[in-house]
Amino acid sequence: MSKEKLNIAIVGSSGYAGGELMRILLNHSMAVVTAITSEKSAGKPITSIFPHLAGLTSLVCEPLEPDAIAKKSDFVFLALPHVTAQEAAFRFRKLGKKVVDLSADYRLSDPALYETWYEHAHQYPELLKDAVYGLPELHREKIKKASLIANPGCYPTGAILGLAPLMQEGRVDLGSIIIDSKSGVSGAGRSPSLAHHYPEVNEGLMAYKIGTHRHTPEIEQEFSALAGKQITISFTPHLVPMNRGILTTIYAKLSFQADTAQIHALFQAYYNNAPFVRLLPIGQFPNVRNVRGSNFCDIGVYVDPRTGRVVVVTAIDNLVKGASGQAIQNMNLMMGFNEAEGLRFAGIFP
Repeated sequence: MSKEKLNIAIVGSSGYAGGELMRILLNHSMAVVTAITSEKSAGKPITSIFPHLAGLTSLVCEPLEPDAIAKKSDFVFLALPHVTAQEAAFRFRKLGKKVVDLSADYRLSDPALYETWYEHAHQYPELLKDAVYGLPELHREKIKKASLIANPGCYPTGAILGLAPLMQEGRVDLGSIIIDSKSGVSGAGRSPSLAHHYPEVNEGLMAYKIGTHRHTPEIEQEFSALAGKQITISFTPHLVPMNRGILTTIYAKLSFQADTAQIHALFQAYYNNAPFVRLLPIGQFPNVRNVRGSNFCDIGVYVDPRTGRVVVVTAIDNLVKGASGQAIQNMNLMMGFNEAEGLRFAGIFP
């Protein structure tokens, strides 16, 4: 184990999020990955799962044995499926480790709401009280003091960042919010399925889980906290035949008279100290191609003078700002590192 750097364990290293954690942490000056786990790939080098890491690491996947993993690490990332992560987070916390959970298991503060949407009772409802929702642009100070972070979902990250400035200022009609998101196929995870088989996805575009997507209560929870009252939104996700990226378009009726320049100025002030939010110049709108492989969230705004609606467009890489990059951003805050450490790149993909 390293004596100078923070020793990191990636639990669930064989999925897309685990692979991105590994890729990014290899360039982190303050941390080093010392243990990785994968139940189905135990005994295999991580480079056999992600060949692009060849020559950069010699780590081999291990079974998930918390006591053994805890001896090799000071900080744990959980890149496990929901439900599975509940027990792992509890065990590692009990062993004195700080944890960032990339699953949905600790995002919803109400255990009854979790059971409703995930059809499984939460085993550790008392631990939900300790978990901090890890969206740095909203909860930076709480994250700094936390030992358990619920890393946000990919869709909620783009949606919440797109509307937070207007929600907090009470500038929109809360009953008018419509969120339309389009995601690349990697958002469904790495496990093979017919619905995400190449011939099923290629040259297609479809909406799915209309009104029932599990990220809906997560978005509503954060919007309700910003608004100071319970609200309900319309959220429709779409599957796009690309590997990665989420483009979100948000529509809402303004509750006051404003033009695009005024709303743009409001966003600029709100995100003035947010290193990974890029507000585009008036008249420009995001393209997922420009955030691919990066931890940035690009935002464009427009006020339609005919309808009185504000239109906000956001773009993120669902695997980075929507998952692993944001998880590392949270770790940086928890450990007192520079928030942008290890994340200062525009993207490594063409």
